[in-house]
Amino acid sequence: MSDHSVPPPPPSPPVRRPDGALAALARLCHRRRRLVLLAWLVGVVAVAFAGFGFGAAPDNDFSGGDSGSAKAQTLIEKHFPERRGDTLTLAIKATGGIDDPAARRRIEKVIAELDASPVTGPVTSPYQDGSLVTRDRRIARTTIPLTEEAAKKTDVKPLVDAVKGASGDGVTLGLGGERAEKAETPPQGPAEGVGLLTAAVILFISFGSLVAMGLPIATALTAILGGLALIKLVGHLVPAPDFTMLVAVLVGLGIGIDYALFIVTRYREALRDGDDPENATVKAIATAGHAVLFAGTTVVIALLGLVVMGQRLMTGVAVAASVTVLVTMIAAVTLLPALLGVTGRRIDSLRLPRRAPRPRTGERRPPAERWAAVVQRRPLVAAVLAGTGLLVLAAPVLSMRLSLPDASVQPRDRSSHTSYTILSEGFGPGYGAPLIFATRIGSADADLRPVVDAVGRTEGIASVTPPQVSRDGRAVTFMAFPKSGAQDEATADLVHRLRDDVLPGAPGGGGVQVGGPNAGAIDFAEDVGSRLPLMIGVVVALSLVLLVALVRSVTIALQAAVMNLLSIGAAYGVLVAVVQWGWLGSALGFPTTMPITTWVPMMMFPLLFGLSMDYEVFLISRVREEYVRTGDTRTAVTRGLASTAKVITAAAAIMIAVFSTSLLGPDVSVKQIGLGMAVAVLVDATIVRMILVPAVMELCGRANWWMPGRRTPAYAGETPRQEAGPQETSGRMWAGRR
Repeated sequence: MSDHSVPPPPPSPPVRRPDGALAALARLCHRRRRLVLLAWLVGVVAVAFAGFGFGAAPDNDFSGGDSGSAKAQTLIEKHFPERRGDTLTLAIKATGGIDDPAARRRIEKVIAELDASPVTGPVTSPYQDGSLVTRDRRIARTTIPLTEEAAKKTDVKPLVDAVKGASGDGVTLGLGGERAEKAETPPQGPAEGVGLLTAAVILFISFGSLVAMGLPIATALTAILGGLALIKLVGHLVPAPDFTMLVAVLVGLGIGIDYALFIVTRYREALRDGDDPENATVKAIATAGHAVLFAGTTVVIALLGLVVMGQRLMTGVAVAASVTVLVTMIAAVTLLPALLGVTGRRIDSLRLPRRAPRPRTGERRPPAERWAAVVQRRPLVAAVLAGTGLLVLAAPVLSMRLSLPDASVQPRDRSSHTSYTILSEGFGPGYGAPLIFATRIGSADADLRPVVDAVGRTEGIASVTPPQVSRDGRAVTFMAFPKSGAQDEATADLVHRLRDDVLPGAPGGGGVQVGGPNAGAIDFAEDVGSRLPLMIGVVVALSLVLLVALVRSVTIALQAAVMNLLSIGAAYGVLVAVVQWGWLGSALGFPTTMPITTWVPMMMFPLLFGLSMDYEVFLISRVREEYVRTGDTRTAVTRGLASTAKVITAAAAIMIAVFSTSLLGPDVSVKQIGLGMAVAVLVDATIVRMILVPAVMELCGRANWWMPGRRTPAYAGETPRQEAGPQETSGRMWAGRR
């Protein structure tokens, strides 16, 4: 054998298998995949049977607290028990007058049908009470009481249909009231189905495989079903309003598919790198799954920030949505590894036919990497332009008004909107927004006339009813009808003027409370506005702590917080421009201009902050992986953006599609939150992640990785106790590690 023979190559470094509890869990779920799938199937079926069969009914009572409207409501419920039941309002308009023989027959027939219904109490005919008819005898109204027990068990939709069907021959009839509005509001219908179909198409294009497409969808749907059933059960302990389920479906579908998308993407990358299916699963869960848990935990913490709002039902919404997110997280790190174990290397089966790639004459960098290089060449210009754009989009938020929707903002074909239009024409726009005054009295002879007269003389009041004393003689109430409608800013100003000036100045008016649904909505909006800064502070602070723990950098965590606030502000601004100002409002399905629903910005902030942190976590965690390998910030940002741009774009497209489908539904409040969240995700995945993040990280340079007590972060090649000195960093850190 020759002495000059070629020495054998050095041995390959041993393959490092991921360790830790998460990796062990992934390996267990992969190896025991049949048992895991069976456990999920049995568990979801059992929970669904219990939840949908014995779950709690929704609670839509936003009253309570220490507001004036809450105190008035307490007095009325205690001393006027006959007013506890819901009511409907029949509005009548006859072109030739209600006394026309043909019109009278039609009107009396409808009243008789309503009076004979098993869910209604006695109905007073406008022909018996002249106060229910306008002076020209063209418009009339009557109140229809609903029996409390029967109304809980029976829908009022037949009554609404009967009234709508009775219109004709110059007579227009409309049935209004909260129960009528809910009866006319159909379920979301195909909206979620359209979102799911769109998500499937995006996944199929992204993965190019039906099998790979199906895994995120199967994981998300299973988690949503279990989460919704648990929400129904948790409702016995923490009640929530009826829109909670719709919000939970939107959030669960969006993040459920996205979380599984990130994990499946890392799994396929590991297979291409030569790992077997088990090690690929473990590696995907230990990397992308780790980011999923951090991201999901951030969403949960952000949602629980709603608790500081002090609103009983919003606490219920926070808990319910958190349950859905938790189930989605658990499914991502247990159910999905089992499904990956079943598919194995067949994950790319049933592929989308694609043309063979053209041969390349030279190496060409991915588009995202080239884009990052462009941004990094002019980071200050890019950061200023992107930040200015976000501030311009956020500017309309300064004029945001909050209110709860009523019949005036419902679609024009609704019977409740017809009732509102008729009553506004005949009795004024404030008829549907009465103010109810209530107070305790020492005796039945107590004189409240000075207070009634003072309210009646107040500018903005159309009429006042005589005071009524309760049967026990301990409380008195009367109503006042504003000249403005419930959605008008003038009505809120009127309530403040009555409370601050009129009632305190009238003899005996100091203890009178202003209540009713209108005042309650105003109090709710003001309470939300006063507590919103506290919630924002709590959510931001807790999320910062989590992000610092993940990326080991205070600077990056602060960058993420500021950028997320900018993207959420932009979403708020676009929402105001569309909904409140009417820009493209009709094209997007909003019947008219209206204030922002009170709970929408309160619900949007924690959701969007958490979801924005999702993209931050997935991008920055990949950037950190590259930095640990290279020790070069610029290279780490470029490679991290290049490796995550495609999957983040697909994930954002899925969320935008899911959230946008709410515009196809009937509920104006759900439309608002869907629009706002779709805009926020679009802004976050484009302006923030593709421009602001690389630009700001380039500007910060080494300061990106600052942590108290550490001069520079450790990366591959550095010894644990060694810090690079100035001479060493001149060529390796400062020149290339901006």
